[in-house]
Amino acid sequence: MKKWIYFTVFLLIVSCRGEKNDSYLTYGKALHYFKSIEEICNHDGGKLWGKNLYGPLMLIDRSNRRIIANQPDAEGLLKEKEGVYTGYYPKEQIINFSPVKFGGLTFAMSPIPQEEDEFRIKSGAIHGLFHRFREMSGFGNASYNTNNMDEKEARLWIKLEWKALKKALESEQDHNLALRDALIFRGSNRELYQNFAEDENRFENYEGLATFTYYLLCSSNLNDFRAKLFENLDRVYSMQSYSRSYGFIDGALYAALLYNKGFDFRNIKTDNFDLGKAVRELYNIELPAICRDVAGSLAVSYDIDEIKREEEKRSEDIRERMQKDISTFTENPVVFLELQSPYFDFEPEDIHSLDTLGVLYSSMRVSDNWGKLTVEKPGCLVANNFKYLRISAKGFKVEKNKISGDGWHLILDREWELVPVDQNYLAKRLIP
Repeated sequence: MKKWIYFTVFLLIVSCRGEKNDSYLTYGKALHYFKSIEEICNHDGGKLWGKNLYGPLMLIDRSNRRIIANQPDAEGLLKEKEGVYTGYYPKEQIINFSPVKFGGLTFAMSPIPQEEDEFRIKSGAIHGLFHRFREMSGFGNASYNTNNMDEKEARLWIKLEWKALKKALESEQDHNLALRDALIFRGSNRELYQNFAEDENRFENYEGLATFTYYLLCSSNLNDFRAKLFENLDRVYSMQSYSRSYGFIDGALYAALLYNKGFDFRNIKTDNFDLGKAVRELYNIELPAICRDVAGSLAVSYDIDEIKREEEKRSEDIRERMQKDISTFTENPVVFLELQSPYFDFEPEDIHSLDTLGVLYSSMRVSDNWGKLTVEKPGCLVANNFKYLRISAKGFKVEKNKISGDGWHLILDREWELVPVDQNYLAKRLIP
């Protein structure tokens, strides 16, 4: 499950005045990027979503949490400096691409890459601006659980679907046939995992439409857009876990197909809009009553044997990782944290499936009712049902509400405590 929480900024934000700036993002460069991002949004002019996406935007350097924004907040927390507005983001807050209420104003947020990359900075900003636009339009923030996408059969179907979608986007003559195949593979997956269909739609809408939007607006032409989309597809395709990554590209591919037919994206009124269904209707694709009846024979044309070899290699890698990591989380003392309303920040490349044990995040940041957790290696293990996570209790140390261990530190909310249970620890809310 993925839910987003926003906290009122109550910490004193330190001014950048007099601070040494070692980041490549100087005030002058930031001003240049803001102007370029505004030009990108103005060039679209609201044609795609019915409204210009440009608005309050903060670029954040994760290494020092420095903010450079394109306009002031409503409470004067950010200070003007050479045409931009600067300050520091509270260390307890998570930095990602979701909108944030800061100083009484809702900003789009975009963390800058470690090394300067003009396309990534611009596309990241559009990513954040899109999420702000959606929230300001009343969509809110989607929650979804798509852990089924790490199951072997689901991965087979989604890989077949992606191959067919790519063929449909590349082909000028046989695209409807390839598109029919893709929708049959999609239908086969959903027949098998019917209970996850709504969550899949939400994921594809929330991140897939964002991916589609920033690639489209930041590309020089449609060929450039398609090349960037396929490059992203190859990156996601190679990931060991799809549960938190597949929706970024799957939704973007279907959105691209809708765009090619002149679809009006303002018709998307809900956060669980079925992009696949919209493509089927727009392209007038007829599907069999039961997709799995024909999907197997179609799979031969999409290198199913190669896909099976890829998945067997993945299974071997998982077995090796489990032998290495299983003792950390199952045989040694751990800290258990229940996930009630989690707010995650992670990189999809840092996720590794451990089969029935759950999903290993090599590094992540998460906030929940109990507080804020930052994890590096050896990582943390999240249950497949997203009900709890566990981290190693090795090196466990408590300093008031600041708790740490090897590779992690936790700032515990004052209404919670960690209580020993056998050799482990469990977060519990204090009884009033």
